[in-house]
Amino acid sequence: MRAIDVMVRDVVTVRPETDLADAVKLLAEHDASALPVVDAENNVVGILSEADLIRRAEIGTEKHRPWWLEAVTGAATLAHEFAKSHGERVGEIMISDVVSVSEDTQLSEIAALLERKRIKRVPVTKDGKLVGVVSQSNLIQALASVVGRIDQHDETDRHIRLDLLSRLQQQSWTDFGSRNITVSGGVVHLWGLVGSPAERKALLALAENVPGVSRVCDEMIPAY
Repeated sequence: MRAIDVMVRDVVTVRPETDLADAVKLLAEHDASALPVVDAENNVVGILSEADLIRRAEIGTEKHRPWWLEAVTGAATLAHEFAKSHGERVGEIMISDVVSVSEDTQLSEIAALLERKRIKRVPVTKDGKLVGVVSQSNLIQALASVVGRIDQHDETDRHIRLDLLSRLQQQSWTDFGSRNITVSGGVVHLWGLVGSPAERKALLALAENVPGVSRVCDEMIPAY
């Protein structure tokens, strides 16, 4: 399986000029551990993660050193730490050295990358532009969809998933496209929070009517 088979396409993003307060609200509202930072052309220019917000002056967690240690600490390091603890814009705090993958990257490579870099999610880009995100939870979802059998994921499953995601984008009654969907052997797995019993039934009906779907597994979590 590849990144394109499990990635979340409807990604919440911020701009470098976004107020930090607004970015923090997005992290909390979407229960996200990180937000890709994009420019006006949707090119990925950075990542804002929870780890970047640990040392903040507002909550008294900024880094303090004895005067003698600060005296021998490099100016660049001190400036970087000050920006992290006092910056008011995303661009002042984000990590600019972004690790990303392509749609065709194998999940085994992504798993190794997450482990090696000790990160929870990675942007998926095409020609430098953001097209999705793969997280640790997406890898677990992929595992759950194929566990107990030899993985025979093929182009048919891929087309089913893309068709379903396209249909979801046309529905005004749900934002489930921002959750996740995996397809394996014609079986659709729907993952994530759902807002009401009616939405849950409608999502199941929508998935069942996609050509090629043999069965729909309800992995959704009620938020009602």
